[in-house]
Amino acid sequence: MPNSWQNSARQKREAILATIPAEWILKDLPSIEEKRDVTGDYIRGFLTKREVEITETDAEKIAAKTTTGEWKAEEVTKAFCHRCALAHQLLHCLHEIFFDAAIESARSLDSYYAENGKPIGPLHGLPVSLKDQFHVKDVETTMGYVGWISTFEGKVGTGKEKVFESEMVKELRNLGAVLYCKTSVPHTLMSGETTNNIIGYTLNPKNRNLSAGGSSGGEGALVGLKGSPVGFGTDIGGSIRIPAAFNGLYGIRPSTGRLPYQGMANSMDGQNTILSVVGPLGTTVGSLRLVMRAILSQQPWLHDPLVHDIPWRDSHEQEISSLLNTTDSSKGGKLCFGVMRTDGIVYPSPPILRAIDMVVKALRSQGHEIFEWNPPSHQAILDEAFKTWEFDAGSDLKSAFALSGEPMHPQVTSFSKLQKHYTAAEIAAVNVRLRELKKEYMEYWNNTAQFTKTGRCVDAIIGPTAPWPAARPEKYSYYGYSTWVNALDYTSVVVPVTEVKSDIDVVDAGYVPLDQRDRNSYESYDPEIYDGAHVSVQLVGRRLEEEKMLAIAEYVGKVVGK
Repeated sequence: MPNSWQNSARQKREAILATIPAEWILKDLPSIEEKRDVTGDYIRGFLTKREVEITETDAEKIAAKTTTGEWKAEEVTKAFCHRCALAHQLLHCLHEIFFDAAIESARSLDSYYAENGKPIGPLHGLPVSLKDQFHVKDVETTMGYVGWISTFEGKVGTGKEKVFESEMVKELRNLGAVLYCKTSVPHTLMSGETTNNIIGYTLNPKNRNLSAGGSSGGEGALVGLKGSPVGFGTDIGGSIRIPAAFNGLYGIRPSTGRLPYQGMANSMDGQNTILSVVGPLGTTVGSLRLVMRAILSQQPWLHDPLVHDIPWRDSHEQEISSLLNTTDSSKGGKLCFGVMRTDGIVYPSPPILRAIDMVVKALRSQGHEIFEWNPPSHQAILDEAFKTWEFDAGSDLKSAFALSGEPMHPQVTSFSKLQKHYTAAEIAAVNVRLRELKKEYMEYWNNTAQFTKTGRCVDAIIGPTAPWPAARPEKYSYYGYSTWVNALDYTSVVVPVTEVKSDIDVVDAGYVPLDQRDRNSYESYDPEIYDGAHVSVQLVGRRLEEEKMLAIAEYVGKVVGK
C-alpha cells in the first residue's frame, strides 16, 4: 500500500531536521506566547561571539573580507549554517539543507585563495540562500508540494534532479558564492503567506504571531533572523517585496528580463502575460547591489533568451548621487517623489500610513519635493492582472496537488474553484488591455514633469507594499498594493522604516470601510497583536530602473534612520 501524503510529508519534514547537527538542535522550543520576538539577544544566546560578529555583518562587508582573505569562507559558512539551523527550528523556513556540501565548497574556495592569492570572483566565500524554485545539483526541489518529493518537478525517474541546475545557480557558483539551503514557499507560490503540508507555517521572527510573507517567505524569515546575509526570491505579484516588508528588509523586484530565470521551477509555467522575476533580499541596499552587479557581470543574456543585454549601469547611480549633492538649483537639484497613501480600494492600516508620513517628512526636511500621486485607476489594472492567474482554470496547480492527494491550504483554495479555461482570443484581449493600461500610466507619469519644481518627471513613488505591516495567519486578503507594479513591469524596492507602536498606531474607530474587502483588511489590524512588528514602504520606479531605484532606496533608508 503506497504511503499517504501525510506520511510522505512527515518523512520529508523529519529528513530536513535530521540534516541539522545534533549540537545545534534546540532542546526546548519556546511557544509563541513565551517568546514572540526571537531576534536580537534571544537568537544570539545560542551563538558564539564570533558567530554573532560574522552573521550580523551584511553581505557587502562579508564579501570585502572573504575576497581579501581576511575571513575564511569555511568559518563564515559554518556560522551561517548554525544560525540558519536555529532559524528553521524557530520559524519553519527551510525546505532543503545541504550544509555538508556548502562547507566542502567553502574549503575549496579557501584552498583556491591560498594557492592563487586571489578570490574566484566578487562573491567568493559569501553564503547565499535560495528560494525553493532554484534547482541545485543533488538537492530536491519540492516547491512545497508533497507530490514533488523524490521527483523532478513531479516527474518520477528522470534522473534530471541529480544534475540539473538553474542558470543563476551556475552563475553564483562561478562568482564564488556558497550555496547552503533552500527556503520555504507556499504550495502554488500564489500566496502572501508561506504555508504548505510539508513544513507547516513560516513565522515572522520579529513577531511570531504574524506571517513572514510569501511567496518568498522562507527567504524573508531567514534573512530577517540573519541566518542568511542575502538571498534570492521571485516576484509575480509581490513575492519578494511582501516578505522584505514583513521582515524589515530591503528587497528589489526588478523589471522582467533583468536577471536570469532560466531553469527555475515555477507554477503556471508558460503564462507570459505577467512574468515572475528573480530578485534579492538583504539587510542593506549594498547587499542587493553587490549580488545584482555580480550576476550581471556573468552576461546572463548569453544563456537566458529572455534577459536583456544590459550590464550594470554605474552611471544611473551616479546621476542620483549628483542630484543629491548638487547645490545648483538650475540643474534641477534634489528629487521629486510621488506619494500614494491609498489606492482608493483598500485603506492601509495606521502604522503603514505613519511610515509613509515619516518618509515624506524626512524627505521634505532634506529639500525634496513631494507630489500627490493621483494616477489612472488601479482597479482597472488589477482587474486584468488577476485574470492572468486564471487562464488555465488552475489546472497546473490542481495537477500538482493530485500527485499526492494532499489538500490545498485555505490561503489558496480559490484556485480549486476555477472552472473557466480562457481561449487564445480571450488571453489576447487581456494582453491588449494591459498594454493600453501601461500606456495610460506611462503618459500620466510623463506629464508629471509639467507640475514638478524640478522640471523632471517624478523620480519614484512612495506607497504601501501591503495594507498591514504583516499578515495574520489566513488573513492576507488584498494584493493590490503589490500586484499593480507587476502588471506595469515597474522596478520597486522595499525600504524598512519603523516598527509598530501599539500606543501610537491605534485603530481608527470611526473609519467606515468602503466595501467588504476593505472591511476584512480593517478588521484584521490589532495594535496589540502587531506591537513591535516591522513597518516598511515600497519605492516604485519606472521600468528597468534598478540601479536608480537602489540608489534612491539607499538614500531614503539613511534619511529615515534605517
